[in-house]
Amino acid sequence: MYRSAHAGWIEVISGVMFSGKSEELIRRVKRSIIARRTVQVFKSHLDDRYGVYSVTTHDGIAVEAEPVGTSLDIARLTRPDSSVVAIDETQFLDAGVVNVASDLADRGVRVILAGTDTDFRGAPFGPMPQLLAVAEVVDKLHAICVCCGEPACRNQRLLDGQPAPYDSPTIMVGGRDAYEARCRRCHEVPRPDRAQTVLL
Repeated sequence: MYRSAHAGWIEVISGVMFSGKSEELIRRVKRSIIARRTVQVFKSHLDDRYGVYSVTTHDGIAVEAEPVGTSLDIARLTRPDSSVVAIDETQFLDAGVVNVASDLADRGVRVILAGTDTDFRGAPFGPMPQLLAVAEVVDKLHAICVCCGEPACRNQRLLDGQPAPYDSPTIMVGGRDAYEARCRRCHEVPRPDRAQTVLL
């Protein structure tokens, strides 16, 4: 599946919250370290749930990471000898991360990006759609719907225990207190007029 050690590529780990994206990114990072690769890990500075200097799963598994605010930070901080660059919470970064990832891959770097591909409304989130399009390897993970037990593909945001309205801010960092994993059928995003938009 992967190219030779001298060729770079992009791989994306996507899916809803609680689906194991960070855990899978950490697994790939640790395997790269075992393989004696030079690895750098970055994460959006917006995700400070478990500290800003690590990628940490909801179960407490962690790996050190450098917090970044923009894609330019990644380009600036990536060392010339790094052969693997991993980026967590990619959905919070700007669109420039697509070009940064492509440039790194062109230089022979294996680029691993993890992020939530849809926001709480179920709409594509940040640069994730473009990254999914240009990646050589894509893995979409699912969680379990807390309502019915089916595979979950949506992030259910909760405000005071109730589904957040459609006009809530797109970015709101939170954990199990603010989000649930739900399937398409159980996912709720109340609109003020209760109208449903149909995309043709």
